[in-house]
Amino acid sequence: MKIEDFIAKLEEEYEDIEKGTLKPESIFREVFEWSSINALILIALVKTEYDVAINAEDIANSATIQDLFMIIKARVQ
Repeated sequence: MKIEDFIAKLEEEYEDIEKGTLKPESIFREVFEWSSINALILIALVKTEYDVAINAEDIANSATIQDLFMIIKARVQ
């Protein structure tokens, strides 16, 4: 599991993110308009792609793409 792959999946899923703009240190709430719908999309993406459950608290406790990735990576079995 590599962060580059995770970033590529995020850029593909969110149409308003220009490909190649996300970096591990990107603060995801600043990259595009963050909303509850986008949070649900992220939760569904992680469940579908990695078979990992994340929740609103995980997202709230994350500032960067790297933070999210580390939570997901720790839960992948």
